[in-house]
Amino acid sequence: MKLFSCQWLVAACCLLFTADAWAQSDVKVYPTHWWTGMKNRKLQLMVYRPTGLTSTQFSVSSGSPDVKVLKFNRPDQVKRHYLFIDLEIAPNAKPGIKEITIVNFIRSEHVKIQYELKARNPETGKTRNQGITSEDLIYLIMPDRFSNGDPTNDRIAGLRDQSLNRAEIFDRHGGDLKGIENHLDYLQDLGVTALWLNPVLQNDMPQRTEHGYAATDHYTIEPRLGGAAAYHSLSNALHKRGMKLIQDAVYNHVGIEHFLFRDLPDSSWFHFWPNYTNTTYKDQVLMDPYVSAIDKKKMSDGWFVPSMPDLNQKNPFVANFLIQHAIWCTEEFGLDGWRIDTYAYNDLEFMNRCNKALLDQYPTLHIFGETWVHGIPNQSFFAENVYQIPFKSNLPAVTDFQLNLYGITPALNQPFGWTEGVNRLYLTASNDFVYKHPMKQVIFLDNHDLSRFLSIVNDDVKKLKIGLAWLLTFRGIPQLYYGTEVMMKNHANPDGLVRLDFPGGWPGDAANKFTAGGRTSDEDNLFNYTRALAQFRKSSSAIKTGKLMQYVPEDGVYVYFRYDAQQTVMCIMNPSDDTKEISTARFEERLKGFTKAREVATNEFLSLGSTLKIPAKTQWVLELK
Repeated sequence: MKLFSCQWLVAACCLLFTADAWAQSDVKVYPTHWWTGMKNRKLQLMVYRPTGLTSTQFSVSSGSPDVKVLKFNRPDQVKRHYLFIDLEIAPNAKPGIKEITIVNFIRSEHVKIQYELKARNPETGKTRNQGITSEDLIYLIMPDRFSNGDPTNDRIAGLRDQSLNRAEIFDRHGGDLKGIENHLDYLQDLGVTALWLNPVLQNDMPQRTEHGYAATDHYTIEPRLGGAAAYHSLSNALHKRGMKLIQDAVYNHVGIEHFLFRDLPDSSWFHFWPNYTNTTYKDQVLMDPYVSAIDKKKMSDGWFVPSMPDLNQKNPFVANFLIQHAIWCTEEFGLDGWRIDTYAYNDLEFMNRCNKALLDQYPTLHIFGETWVHGIPNQSFFAENVYQIPFKSNLPAVTDFQLNLYGITPALNQPFGWTEGVNRLYLTASNDFVYKHPMKQVIFLDNHDLSRFLSIVNDDVKKLKIGLAWLLTFRGIPQLYYGTEVMMKNHANPDGLVRLDFPGGWPGDAANKFTAGGRTSDEDNLFNYTRALAQFRKSSSAIKTGKLMQYVPEDGVYVYFRYDAQQTVMCIMNPSDDTKEISTARFEERLKGFTKAREVATNEFLSLGSTLKIPAKTQWVLELK
């Protein structure tokens, strides 16, 4: 990049021009606007003109004392379509339009950028940007597959993907943000407190746009989901209810149709190889003390798939673009948390910088990364941990694949053994000492990439109930995948089969699972079971913020307690085919002083005698009295 000193402004969206200026529709500025009163008063604007910024001689000046131009930068590339401007916003800057002027000396052209500085929302840090904690229940939704609230945006003229066919699992189906907002009563009644949506940024790709993981414009909310207006509306509706919003971030890559790839600022924005090189998906190389340089490079710099170019986050302009966008979305939409896609494939020093920038500005914000890896040391490497190693991650939490793949799944599918069955769940949880904050980790039964849990347990609804009871009572932050509560199933072979439409989300659906009348008896029973536990945990101090004590499983029965000074909850898991009898004397440490218990899901009371008989394929959640 070439560097030029100068003075000028902050960020821009609205542009005014004189007769010899560039055409208004010809110039875009990112971020589109900014705010006064932000902790970091530095801002880097990216000015983009697809038809070119032909001169190498520019001046940039600010017409406002609120904004100071520090310097500007021209990328070393042939097309010269980009100009980067570094600004400093005064600590006492007032909201309003700030003018910045760019003069092209060679062609006698100039442009006046009218950049808006907005006042921050007075609810920031109150009802907005609250953070996600162990008191929450996250509900994961793929917006295209939940409910179609606005059929007028099903197809958008000019976008590459014009598919709209619910019979095809990889076409668009028409679900949108309005459809989600229409069903907030259902979600709140279920006990949900926070929504995590698969990515909502525009994906103007020719196909497979339903999942959202190939962004083509960071500052445009996908219009087929309703655009920014619908996203604002959903965020406001959630926060008015005391609910929360989590955005899905993809820092590692973009869609191959992204304008930053099709019209490169310069060749260093992405990782290019002499021949196409895919990532190896081998997270082990990031922590391997014996690793080769090429293996590490292929893991981090290889492309995730051929249609998703890998961003070079070591480039400071790339890093600034991504970090500023994350802050922009958090402020613009009042986000309470971020889930970070493909965390292990990012440049980890960049991720530390990005996480810090977000948490400096929003101290209560929760950030958790997808770490679909194998092994507790591997997973904890990416989170705040206790290891004395060269790389120290500042990521608060991860998606806890270990408790899923090597915990609850074998607990319900394997026969009991020394390290099998419920012992596998016990052993995995016993390694929580590696995390600084185990309660911040996000636990789950299934998600948009995994087979649905009902299919994982071979369509055994009793085992699904055990899984749900565990999810809603164990340590950490529980995440429920849409439709699990009404027995949606299928194996992720291919992944589209676990991303089907929520029945009742479209007019004319054969059944409406959002209502009791549209559910079968078994579906309604499971919904009410989930609801009873989810609503209980909302008022249970022991589960939300209390301690966990677990006992070594015996005879295929796993017992753990959640407790604090106000409440004790005893959880007894028996996934076997037989009724099991346990002696209560073993648990005297936690049972002392209690004589009876209420089973939360059934509201039945039982006496705490010398023994308890636990029915087959059952988990009791006992509130002790």
